[in-house]
Amino acid sequence: MRFGPVPLDEAEGTILAHSIALPGGRLRKGTRLGLEEVGRLRDAGIERPIVAVLGSGDVDENEVAGRVAALLEVDGIAARAPFTGRANLHATGPGLLTVDAAKIDALNRDVPAVTVATLPQMQRVTEGMMVATVKVIHFAVDMAANGAAVSAVAGALRLHRPIIERADLIVTRLPGAPDKIAAVTERLGRLGVDHTLTEVPHETDALRRALEAGRAPLRLILTASATSDPADIGPAAVLAAGGRVDRFGMPVDPGNLLFLGALGSDHVIGLPGCARSPALNGADWVLERIVCGLPVTSEDIAGMGVGGLLGEIPTRPQPRDPKA
Repeated sequence: MRFGPVPLDEAEGTILAHSIALPGGRLRKGTRLGLEEVGRLRDAGIERPIVAVLGSGDVDENEVAGRVAALLEVDGIAARAPFTGRANLHATGPGLLTVDAAKIDALNRDVPAVTVATLPQMQRVTEGMMVATVKVIHFAVDMAANGAAVSAVAGALRLHRPIIERADLIVTRLPGAPDKIAAVTERLGRLGVDHTLTEVPHETDALRRALEAGRAPLRLILTASATSDPADIGPAAVLAAGGRVDRFGMPVDPGNLLFLGALGSDHVIGLPGCARSPALNGADWVLERIVCGLPVTSEDIAGMGVGGLLGEIPTRPQPRDPKA
């Protein structure tokens, strides 16, 4: 593609590089100049418009954007029609986005005329949310030279849909302890997970019996008092029920006091007290992955520290940075 001013007699069939205000109305950037448009430029006294002249291997920006977006389409992610060199991709339902960063980086590095920007790794999305945008920088791209590099981006996006449909939410009670659970049920609702609620005294044996009586593939424990040790009531009840505790504590704040385990083939998450707030916390990262079928190991949780300093919850009894 050649870019720059051309004599008006050579402008037919080129692409206007900059919008121009004319007496009969503006000619917009990206307009393909035909006889009518050239005539209007001549009437306005413009002799050398700045244009893009496509070469034999060049493909129009909208077609390129549409091709790249089509390569990124997968189940749960749909591309919309391109416009002005841009094509957006949106989620068709809830889920968790994963990105092959190496493929996205390679395209952005090897074909600078084509850019792809995505949401962050492991971002929870809802129906209609934009997950990525393709923007072609130039008016055209030489696909003869860049076709292979563009094609290599195929499959870089994936939407993991929720696969767990039911959860048992077990809440322990103490006199005077907070009983707010709306934020937890809202989290489950966003992921399409139905739940049953069981309330028991804040005692190991009572919690054990509730765990054993549960039938859902996901058991959530929200204790009246924060879990402070692997031998505390929540983890102890899981062990007493014949389960296991794989991880106690996580390097995400808020969310430090989460524990993760299993009861047979069922997942168990001991929620931190901050889960009572709708604000993002470490429990969201674990809950979303498990509901969407992604494994969460102790090593996975250990790796959440970088980026794990989340926004403070104003109502937290012990804020991380109390004012003097």
